[in-house]
Amino acid sequence: MDIIVPNLKRYSDGEIDRAFMNEIQNGFNLEKKTEKQRVAQAAKEAQQLKGTVHPVLGKPVATIPHREYFRQNLMQTRTYGDLFKTASALIGTGGELDASEQDQVSHFINRRFQQAFDESEVWPRYFVPSEKRKLSAFALAGSIPSSYRVPYGKFGTYQGSDFFAPIDTTGNTGIYMYKPSSTKKWIVAFGTYTKSFFQGSAVSSITIIDIDEPFTQSDTVDYASPLDVPRWISSGSAPVNGVLELNAMQVVPYGETQDFESANGAPNRAQRKKIGDFNRIHRKEAFLNNSTLEYDFYVDTEGANVLNVQSGTDFVFVSYKEQFTPFTVTSDYYNSAVEVPGEFFNFIAHAVYADFLRVQNRQEQAVAEEQVAQGYLFQELEKIDLRSNNNSIGKKFSTYVNRQSR
Repeated sequence: MDIIVPNLKRYSDGEIDRAFMNEIQNGFNLEKKTEKQRVAQAAKEAQQLKGTVHPVLGKPVATIPHREYFRQNLMQTRTYGDLFKTASALIGTGGELDASEQDQVSHFINRRFQQAFDESEVWPRYFVPSEKRKLSAFALAGSIPSSYRVPYGKFGTYQGSDFFAPIDTTGNTGIYMYKPSSTKKWIVAFGTYTKSFFQGSAVSSITIIDIDEPFTQSDTVDYASPLDVPRWISSGSAPVNGVLELNAMQVVPYGETQDFESANGAPNRAQRKKIGDFNRIHRKEAFLNNSTLEYDFYVDTEGANVLNVQSGTDFVFVSYKEQFTPFTVTSDYYNSAVEVPGEFFNFIAHAVYADFLRVQNRQEQAVAEEQVAQGYLFQELEKIDLRSNNNSIGKKFSTYVNRQSR
């Protein structure tokens, strides 16, 4: 039996990298050439559907080109194990890396993961548009322990007066502030508090159990707000003692505790997503048919300090990017089922390979591989532009007119 062995041409790493870049560039060109066609077809279908009512879905409100729709709504994931295997294959080990190299690659992966994450403020996977968030009224200050000097917001009413508690907290035990109807004097209490809902409605009641009352209002004036109290009396008891001050502070903290009703009707409390980067802050829910006033703000260690807010505002609507969370895989890298964003997969794999080449002092190959990696990342960034996120949400053109409610 004759065995035919084809005489295949061998290609250098540089030639292979250039071929990769050509394929990526061809994809960009095809995307741009067909974009107008897709948009025109969507506009045509929108005109045809105008005034119609679907028997199940109802009245059409928008038509989106199918390519952009599926990209936006079917964000896929790969596994960390697949990523590690791909990076290893590019490195060319023919098997698994040794233990020290695996640890090195895992650090490269997290570095490149954060690089991709930081490249855009509006990655669809991590961008949250116009979410209702609590706005603080004040922060405790003075010589009390630092753990209690945090933003406090209104959580409801208790005995006819406002009830204040930390916006970002864990559990039901801690510092809170209220004014009993019997004394009409503001109290800073340490204890437990729960917010109970009535049969799924927005109506709720607050139940408190005071363990201690570290501070009370010094005089007998019925103040509407604890910010109006001129002086506080300390009981000198733990865990909170010292001199108390209240500083007015209209801040959206990075974190927030949310009270909600469990399936069995019991009150519950959980942490919401941590805010990584504040994008825009509005008075009402934004990006709907009606425009809404947009607030200016600046960011510090506490969160976003919102400017020129009307008195009595307890909530604002925040568009933000979630906080970055690195991979925490520390062993069995090749079999890990931890999810990796599909849009970052190719970039991370090729960028990690470039990092590995640099460690081996193969600088020219590293530069070429870096270009391949950047090509994959650029392709994903272009997808965001095609979905117009950068035009409608990510960019803020600040003028006198667009800061006013129409």
